[in-house]
Amino acid sequence: MITAPQLRTFTEQIFSAIGCSDADARLAADVLVSADLRGVDSHGVARLPGYVRLYDNGRINPNPNIRIVHETPSTAVVDGDRGLGLVVGPWAMQVAIEKARVAGTGWVAVRNSNHFGIAGYHALLAADHDMIGQAMTHAAPLVAPTFSLDKLLGTNPIAVAIPAATEPTFLADFASTAVAYGKLEILQRKGQDIPEGWAQNAAGEITTDANAIRNGGALLPLGTDREHGSHKGYGLGAIVDIFSGVLSGANYGPWVPPFATAGFMQANEGVGQGTGHFFGAMRIDAFRPADEFKTHMDTWIQRFRQAKAVEGKQVLIPGDPERMMEAERLANGIPVVEPVVKSLEELGERFGVRL
Repeated sequence: MITAPQLRTFTEQIFSAIGCSDADARLAADVLVSADLRGVDSHGVARLPGYVRLYDNGRINPNPNIRIVHETPSTAVVDGDRGLGLVVGPWAMQVAIEKARVAGTGWVAVRNSNHFGIAGYHALLAADHDMIGQAMTHAAPLVAPTFSLDKLLGTNPIAVAIPAATEPTFLADFASTAVAYGKLEILQRKGQDIPEGWAQNAAGEITTDANAIRNGGALLPLGTDREHGSHKGYGLGAIVDIFSGVLSGANYGPWVPPFATAGFMQANEGVGQGTGHFFGAMRIDAFRPADEFKTHMDTWIQRFRQAKAVEGKQVLIPGDPERMMEAERLANGIPVVEPVVKSLEELGERFGVRL
């Protein structure tokens, strides 16, 4: 068990060691540790060695010149200059928020970036300003579209944050696949099988092998197979890819560069620039008075919480499990599995930073 402040300080020092400014190092560390606090361990400090490997391979610029390269009153395209997506993402979302202040809504497409952590972190930034926040990103091709043997899409998550009055912010943050690849990495570290429905092998058959993707298999879209709606997950992933890549000028589809933890994949860029994201901010009072809306959001949330549930279960609001986990981990510390601790200690030895 490691405390959040301890993890945050260590992570910040590692980002500083590769040349990030103090402000960028703090922000990047905050994004990663927020994932661990919320129980999204696949996108937390376990990813830190991967970012350092991206830096070692010249794919991350620790001091990027993030800039707007095209804009209208309500839209913009941002070039991340190969910066940490953990830094580029909040920068671009702030542009969307400022656009929304003026035009009612703001939409920002990002190119030439890298992995940006959990989508929910970025969506929540808008909710703090009485806005509905949206964040999405594409990722390296690990996913086979329905009936395909080829990997053409990433896990391509979507997050939407909607503020309420007294109730906590509604936050839906989910991959367009049956599961994020990081969940397979967690089970790989533990030497365990995956549940049926997460992945297919090289022949297109459902498998429980956590290493199937490394051996020619693929992750499956949300729904798993056609009979259970995989075409819908495929459609969601395609939308995210087009908004994040084709619209922004980033790479897309099978050309999205891999994150460093996917060491079995080769970068196959060539149709665009780096990794892409897409952000939106919608000012609530562009539709109706914000206080009135948030009061009705309270009513919405409370009614769903009161829903009659199956025995032993409770109807949750999107964001509830993460909030409960955050409260627990702030109080008791963050559990970090031994392989991740070892990888962090190795980073610490390299840069002279103590975990």
